[in-house]
Amino acid sequence: MAQSYENAGVNLEAGYEVVRRIKQHVASTARKGSMGGIGSFGGMFDLSELGLKEPVLVSGTDGVGTKLKIAFAMDKHDTIGIDAVAMCVNDVLAQGAEPLVFLDYVALGHNVPEKVEAIVAGVAEGCRQAGCALVGGETAEMPGMYADGEYDIAGYTTGVVEKSKLIDGSKVAVGDVLVGIASSGVHSNGFSLVRKIVADSGHSYSDAIPELGGRQLGEVLLTPTKIYVKQVLDVIRSCDVHGVAHITGGGFDENIPRVLHDGQGIEVQEGSWEILPVFELLEKWGGIPHREMFNIFNMGLGMVLVLSPSEASRAIGILESHGEKASVIGKVTGVPGVNIILK
Repeated sequence: MAQSYENAGVNLEAGYEVVRRIKQHVASTARKGSMGGIGSFGGMFDLSELGLKEPVLVSGTDGVGTKLKIAFAMDKHDTIGIDAVAMCVNDVLAQGAEPLVFLDYVALGHNVPEKVEAIVAGVAEGCRQAGCALVGGETAEMPGMYADGEYDIAGYTTGVVEKSKLIDGSKVAVGDVLVGIASSGVHSNGFSLVRKIVADSGHSYSDAIPELGGRQLGEVLLTPTKIYVKQVLDVIRSCDVHGVAHITGGGFDENIPRVLHDGQGIEVQEGSWEILPVFELLEKWGGIPHREMFNIFNMGLGMVLVLSPSEASRAIGILESHGEKASVIGKVTGVPGVNIILK
């Protein structure tokens, strides 16, 4: 044992225990093309296994923000890894890419093997949902950097798409329709405001909230970010998808216009999808103007597809076959800006 390092606050034996614990979770994410196993200095993937003619690699990295603070408060750590995967894979999916590999980075003050295993188990679950391999990662024990019991997590993914199938918004045209796919909740954006609203309301995360069906507030807020990979890829294979927007920080106003051309805008009809009760609660408790909510949160839609009107029904049918709630929520217009027609 490296006694000097332990005297500085780093427990090497706990690190070795983490590796032993997470091996089974890592192994469960293996997919076609993945190579090697845990313990290598670098994660490997054999791209030739996929048989693509002109493969384009699409990469993304992200974290889960201050949603972590709610995980700390609830002492619940088995879903936050799903969020880390979701935030990355949904981004590369927006360009039509299939996620292939994922790497995670967990940093904490003191290594608690049981907690790290719970976090990585969530990462592995997210990878299984996305169909990508967990090929590596890092657990960094850094005494003095984090408060007792706290940690941070970030992730990285690389996906691939045939060059001719790349979705870059170039096909988006005035008259195209927007198909929205339901979110599972707040996902992993806006939590600095969420936490302020909850603190100012006088509620605690352990409170059972009637408006949320009697569920604990923290439990609802920790609902993992939905991973859309398999269902949206199925749509992309069957329909001519012109654009894909992942609704993250900045809500509708920041994300949907990212797939538009100069001179284009969108019109969205409120009431064409279900706004989840958690958003209505946050709006009420926080006294937030209704229109502003759409510029902060996903408001019940985690992904928006842009297609020609003739493709919409087929796309919705495919999504519904995957158990998703989807509907036409608006259209692309020739008027720049985001026009949400409120109820």
